[in-house]
Amino acid sequence: MTPEHPVPALPPEVTARWQARFRAPRVSLPDWALEAPHRSLYSSDVSGVVEQYAWDRSTDVHRQATDRPNGTLIGTLSPDGETIWWFADTDGDEFGVWMTQPFAGGAHRVAVPEVGPAYPAGLEVGSAVVAVGRSTDDGSELWLAPAGGTPRVVYRHADPASVDALTHDEDLLVVSHSEHGDPRYPALRVLRTATTTEDAPDVVAEKWDGEGLGLHALAFAPLPGDRRLLVGHERRGREELLVWDVDADTETEVVLDLPGDVTAGWYPDGSALLVGHDHAARSELYRYDLATGALEQLDTPRGVVRGATARPDGTVELAWSNAELPPVVRRADGPVVLAAPGEAPPPAYPVEDRWVPGPGGDVHALVVRPAGPAPYATAFLVHGGPEAADDDSYRARRAAYVDAGYAVVHVNYRGSTGYGSAWRDALTGRPGLTELEDVAAVYDALVAEGFLDPARALISGGSWGGFLTLLGLGTQPERWAAGIAEVPVADYLAAYEDEMEGLRAYDRALFGGSPEQVRDVYVRSSPITHVQSVVAPVLVVAGANDPRCPIRQIDNYLARLTELDKPHEVYRFDAGHGSLVVEETIRQVEVALDFALRHVRP
Repeated sequence: MTPEHPVPALPPEVTARWQARFRAPRVSLPDWALEAPHRSLYSSDVSGVVEQYAWDRSTDVHRQATDRPNGTLIGTLSPDGETIWWFADTDGDEFGVWMTQPFAGGAHRVAVPEVGPAYPAGLEVGSAVVAVGRSTDDGSELWLAPAGGTPRVVYRHADPASVDALTHDEDLLVVSHSEHGDPRYPALRVLRTATTTEDAPDVVAEKWDGEGLGLHALAFAPLPGDRRLLVGHERRGREELLVWDVDADTETEVVLDLPGDVTAGWYPDGSALLVGHDHAARSELYRYDLATGALEQLDTPRGVVRGATARPDGTVELAWSNAELPPVVRRADGPVVLAAPGEAPPPAYPVEDRWVPGPGGDVHALVVRPAGPAPYATAFLVHGGPEAADDDSYRARRAAYVDAGYAVVHVNYRGSTGYGSAWRDALTGRPGLTELEDVAAVYDALVAEGFLDPARALISGGSWGGFLTLLGLGTQPERWAAGIAEVPVADYLAAYEDEMEGLRAYDRALFGGSPEQVRDVYVRSSPITHVQSVVAPVLVVAGANDPRCPIRQIDNYLARLTELDKPHEVYRFDAGHGSLVVEETIRQVEVALDFALRHVRP
């Protein structure tokens, strides 16, 4: 900007408002122990870092169970509620070991030392046996660790696999695998825990729906001797449910007259399912009676349910928010279950829906208006995944851009979940370029509507969204005045070499093979291929320990920007694929907003 047009500074009260949304403590939906439901575990950032907290509901005593510089994201409880399990990585690199400590407090210890450090691939904790999944560059290993016995490998394969569910009596373990070659569509195998070994697996049953049709084990019925397994399938082009009686090897599909994707968990007495229904960026909860087939909608406000659980007394607890109102953990009938201490964050801004014709069908977008008349300076905040979606939930980052004066646009491009299997899988063989066609369709529609000022549009995203940001700057240079790419894939060939093996397997499925097999496909979709066409200034935010979008391939891209004298900035932080530290997240948003305001004036 010229001296005649100085960079606008945000008023202090605006900065305080957007930062307050990040600093307000949050809590997750509490997990609870199957045999001791008064004992719960939840995550919270009340200390300024996301950590695990134990909660004894009978005494209402809360205790911080973990305390690490870069936070602790994953934890669970043993069935008896006596032990907390949590995953310990190094500075966010996602590579580590499972640790345990007593629920009441005490020393941490490595849970199953024989397993060794790895990326986690599922954990099922029983009273008599624990199943642990691990992934390394050598592939997947699944272990069984009997109480008082010697842990042993029960499955090993070069392709991704995970441990998914134990029966209540711990006799059977269901694992998912991708021996057929595509981890996006897993198959299921049920093993007998007492007698299975790697060399002689005691296989009780198997199920796979074939190419392009995945099965996801959700949970066994929580009753002694009950062999019913709740499974997610996509036989009719969307996520649906079935109940598989493993002993009889019979199944019953749960056919619901709902338009979107569904998932579910069990009510503790095994008589009903708690069904979550996701459609068009919003979600609902239902109780499905297995005996009668009756479907009863639970009374939840319009918005997004991030998780829900049915308690032994029949009550349902859920984590809910919408775009305006911050998250709350409450019962479906209204009362708040768990609240973080301190002031609630400021409210945010409502989203509007747009359905736009695109090259692969109608594209669903969400838009947020700032104050003042259109056309607006606009930030396209594109989601990661790609198998994810933007929705009508509370987003502090979205609200920060609106506070700064930008309209915000989210595009649920092909590849997003919640719009059916064909939509999710449509980017196969042409990743990145397919999604950006949908972004462009929404962009053009908003220009035609008079909503978007095409001279003041920026694109930003993290992870896969960062990849799309860099690829968009290179393949659609005429559209973007600036780009902000956070923890992106920037050089796909180098990223493939350095990323975790599970992601390499995913990439092989998505691209149609490895770089040795289909090099041209990777090159075509790689942002570094198109870097010479970049004209807009770009900010890259990178994690030094990121196993998903590793630092070397980002440095390759930055080096090319420097060689070509392209305007760019970089912000590095000492963590992995994002940060669990609140103040670090605020610093990153601060850097991003400063960059945006200097290059795209609201």
